[in-house]
Parts: sequence; structure tokens; C-alpha cells
Amino acid sequence: MELDGYDRRILGVLQEDGRISNQDLAERIGLSPSPCLRRVRALEEAGIIAGYRALLNAKALGLSLTALIHISMDQHTPERFKHFESQVGEIPEVMECLLITGQAADYQLKVVVADMDAYQELLLNRITRIKGVTGVHSSFVLRRVVDKTALAIAEA
Repeated sequence: MELDGYDRRILGVLQEDGRISNQDLAERIGLSPSPCLRRVRALEEAGIIAGYRALLNAKALGLSLTALIHISMDQHTPERFKHFESQVGEIPEVMECLLITGQAADYQLKVVVADMDAYQELLLNRITRIKGVTGVHSSFVLRRVVDKTALAIAEA
């Protein structure tokens, strides 16, 4: 799907406010409501808009510790990676799992937990028990300097 200026403006506004009404969205981008809604639906059907969600405040929920974990695997086989990915995907505290290169590690996990005790339980009783995990290196987030979810959408 080729995006024009209207599509790009729609995406920009929806990234700021996913709950905006179609009427308000149409007014903000300079279209009438019907073509605006058609464009939003086309963006959804094309998979460009992947979904809508609420962003929660982790600290307000008592989740004050964020850690980045580099994981090294014993074997670099599709079967080992598939097993690890399926297991780590079942852990609710894992917010992000990235297969990486350029490091001594194979994966980087972003986890959010209540405190250091919860982190220790997660690491020792769940993550390191996944078959194939041989090395773990943890870093703890002191402060979020940039924390955004909106993608930069270049103008056409």
C-alpha cells in the first residue's frame, strides 16, 4: 500500500491518540468522515495499523524495576532458538525479546517486575531454567530518557 499525505497524517494522529473519534480525526487531517474512515480501515486491512492498546503506567501498578537481560545460548540451531522463543513468550514479565547480533549474547530481553526479589525469582527460577540458556548478563534501567511508542513517519 502506498501512503499519501492523508494516510501519513492519519497514522500520526492515531499514534498520539488511538481513541480519537473518526469525526475528530477527519477534522484534524482535513477530510470528511466517510473517506477518513475508509482510509483507516484500509490501513488496518493492509496491516499498517496493527492494533490499538492502552499504555499502562508500570510504577502505578507497583512494577518499578525494568531490566535488560542478554541471553547466550549453548547451540545456534533453529530448534534451540524456537524452543527458547516459545518458552520466553509464555513469561508475562517479558515485555520484549529480541534476537540480536553484534554482542556476545543471542537475545536481549526487556523485563518489568516489582522489585529485585521478583527479578531474582524470575531469573533463577524461570529464565535460566529454559533449556539451552548458558549465559545471562543483566542491566538495570535507572531512568527512561526516551520512552515512546510512536514511529517516525516520513512525509512523502
